Amino acid sequence: MSTALLQTMQALMDQSMQAGKLSDYILGVVETSSPLTIRIEQKETITEEFLILTDAVRDYDVDIEVLHTTENRAGGSGDPAFASHNHDYTGRKKIRVYNALHEGEQVILIRQAGGQEFVVLSRVFNHTNLSGQWG
Repeated sequence: MSTALLQTMQALMDQSMQAGKLSDYILGVVETSSPLTIRIEQKETITEEFLILTDAVRDYDVDIEVLHTTENRAGGSGDPAFASHNHDYTGRKKIRVYNALHEGEQVILIRQAGGQEFVVLSRVFNHTNLSGQWG
């Protein structure tokens, strides 16, 4: 067998092995949140156009169904219209879930096999920068 043929066969085998290679998970750190950039190695930063975000790492809207009665609440001034009362709160409601990434958060990514895109799966630790009622 000639050396050229052997090298060609070796190159074809290497290509086949790379094509069958499964995706890898990678840990990254959010460098900036707007625009979103994630550093995956000391010198490599992935920009927003190469990132696919799951609901676990982005803000999104969702419908919920509620069936509640508000707590009794009284107004002031002694007017009967402001007496202690409650209301039904029922039906399908739209809410926003604030899951966007913030600078410094560590994330888990999966690299597209043979490609340049990354799916950002989740944070490694709890959210940072909470600002809601319980934040």
